[in-house]
Order: sequence, then structure tokens, then C-alpha cells
Amino acid sequence: MSIHTILFDLDGTLIDTNELIIASFEHTFNFYGKNVSREQAIEFIGPPLKDSFEKIDSNQTDAMIKTYREHNLKHHDDYVTAFPHVLETIKQLKEENYNLGIVTTKMRGTVDMGLVLTGLDRYFNTIITLDDVTQAKPHPEPIVKAMKELSATVDTTLMVGDNSHDIEAGQNAGVQTAAVAWSLKGKEKLLEYNPTYMLEDIRDLLKIVGV
Repeated sequence: MSIHTILFDLDGTLIDTNELIIASFEHTFNFYGKNVSREQAIEFIGPPLKDSFEKIDSNQTDAMIKTYREHNLKHHDDYVTAFPHVLETIKQLKEENYNLGIVTTKMRGTVDMGLVLTGLDRYFNTIITLDDVTQAKPHPEPIVKAMKELSATVDTTLMVGDNSHDIEAGQNAGVQTAAVAWSLKGKEKLLEYNPTYMLEDIRDLLKIVGV
């Protein structure tokens, strides 16, 4: 079956928020006197903040989330850009009438900020954020919800992401998956999760779907 619906993770997949996220983690850990390296901060990219901060200090999780979000919002526009060729690729897919959606573990406010800042805000038929689900990726719920909103079928849907939980969520939902080689986690790490495709460049999607 050919692909009609493409669901994308946002951070690290379509928009480059990596340095913003790392800076926000480092600021938060310093604020609370926690000694965490850049490499450890990179490991926290992807899952919901609650999961990451509970591992560091379960007593201060909520306070750390608040500190992180304040820093992240304040410095958002200084850092965030779309990855190379993302804008024209998404535009082309939209013009070819593909169903496009965002499935992210971020909250709605910062998702909208990133989409507007990068000019991607006009291309997606649905956006599923952390606010819209009870279970975050790798649970299939966000993907299933996006497919329902787009009237999409499992066999014609592709989930694209930069993180293990994007691939696992896609597999748990029974859809095809594509990992991105520009992930900070590294291509080799993502290959361990057996995605259906590995994108070296976002334009590889056009070949995969036959545009």
C-alpha cells in the first residue's frame, strides 16, 4: 500500500531545537546544583520532561519543569530554526495532498511557537501534543489519535522521528516508520530500533512516497 499520511515528530526532526533544549537542561541542572554533563543532557532529549527530571530528583520534579520551561520560552526564538530542506519538502507534500500531522511530547504553547517561527504552521492537518493524550510516545495513543483525526489507515501511514520512542510508538501503532540520520542520538543508535526507513535528508521522503 502506498503512503497517504505522514506523521512527524517536531523537535530534532523538523525543527532544530537541540541547542535550546540542551541550554535549558543545563540551566535547570545548574540552578538546582545538579552536576549533569552535556552528553547526559542529550540523553534527556525526547521523553516528556517529567520522566527526565524524576530520574534526577523526584522531590523537585515540578519545580525543575517550571525552571526549564521559563528558560526555554525566554530563549526560544534565539535558537530555533527548521532543518535544511524541511520547509520546501513539507510544502511539496502538502501540495501533493498528503495528510500531514505532528505528534510530539511537547506542550501546545511551545509547539505553536516553533511552527510559527519556522513558517511551518500552515501545513499540518492535525497536531497532537502532550496536552492531548494520557499516554505519551512510545505508547501508540498519540499516533492512533492523529490517524483518527485524519481518517488514516495503519497500512498507509508513516511516522517520522529522531528518537527511539518515535520509532517504537510507530511500531506499537502498527504503522511504517522513518528515522532521521541528523538525530543527535546518532544514526547507528536509531538503526537498532529497526525503522522501516532511514532518511539521510528530509527530501528522501519524496522518493519514498513517490512524489
